Amino acid sequence: MFARPRGDTDVPPANRADQILDLPVLVLNVHSRCNCRCVMCDIWKREDSVEIQDRDLERHRESFRRLSVRWVVLSGGEPLLHKDLGSLCRFFQQLNVRLTLLTTGLLLTKRASEVAALFDEIIVSVDGPAKIHDVIRRVKGGFRLIESGIAAVRQVRPAIRITGRTTVQKGNHCHLQEMVAVAKGIGLDSISFLAADLTSEAFNRPLLWPLEKQNEIALTASELLVLEQEVEGLIANYDEEIRTGFIAENAPKLRRISAHFAAYLGLTKPCAPECNAPWVSAVVEVDGSVRPCFFHRTIGNIHDSDLEDIVNGWSALDFRHTLRIPENPICQRCVCSLNYSRSE
Repeated sequence: MFARPRGDTDVPPANRADQILDLPVLVLNVHSRCNCRCVMCDIWKREDSVEIQDRDLERHRESFRRLSVRWVVLSGGEPLLHKDLGSLCRFFQQLNVRLTLLTTGLLLTKRASEVAALFDEIIVSVDGPAKIHDVIRRVKGGFRLIESGIAAVRQVRPAIRITGRTTVQKGNHCHLQEMVAVAKGIGLDSISFLAADLTSEAFNRPLLWPLEKQNEIALTASELLVLEQEVEGLIANYDEEIRTGFIAENAPKLRRISAHFAAYLGLTKPCAPECNAPWVSAVVEVDGSVRPCFFHRTIGNIHDSDLEDIVNGWSALDFRHTLRIPENPICQRCVCSLNYSRSE
């Protein structure tokens, strides 16, 4: 039987199948601030500067081992704003964990040697060709900083894997095919496309965006037709890039991007993707809150309990036991699903 956490006496029991014995993926938001002012994100609006320190994680060392955490993604805000990123990374290196940096890329040139030594992989947010990217990120010269940063890291460690992620929205929906050439031109190993989230409370949105704000990011019906043409162009013209993984998504996943915006316009019904994130991963916010994924409610806090107790506490067990992904409205609008294979 599960040990009942104190104070959770009113939570109904969950099935043993919902207990997590193996948690391969952990996303850790290590810094509250960001150095971009992206139109599709509100993280940059935070006024406080908060960090997760290695000492905050020390009590969880044995939880990480028992849960077999083997891949940690450092996100934020911007992780490279962290004052002691080296200590944080060395904590996970001692646990033989694969470390991925999710970054805006603006500080890669200045931190090239450190990044090359600390991380196994880098994911850079690239939202379009130079002018488009800088408008979306609202950082003059931001694209060129990314380009020079990639080159600087490669000079230190040529073989490190550096990939790009493009958040598809109104500002760049007609540039998807162009982004393949852009990604190759700046030395990325692959490019991934992700629809912009419009309706959740994630990314520092304590309140849902009002409709006028959503429509600054969403597509009109005519823009949706252009996006659909771009997606079909990717599928038709870049078969080799899809087959070899330079474009990370396959054809059905690419078409889900257009379907996401179509559902927002009410033209189709929202459809949840295949996802097992709540059973194989967790997201730790900069304040220590733990979520089963970016979009669902918190299930605990690392400052109050060990990670192992959080992911197997009554709140988490009940959430997973009652979650029906195909019917859940949050899952139906998900832009960021994870379908992790334990063989990876």
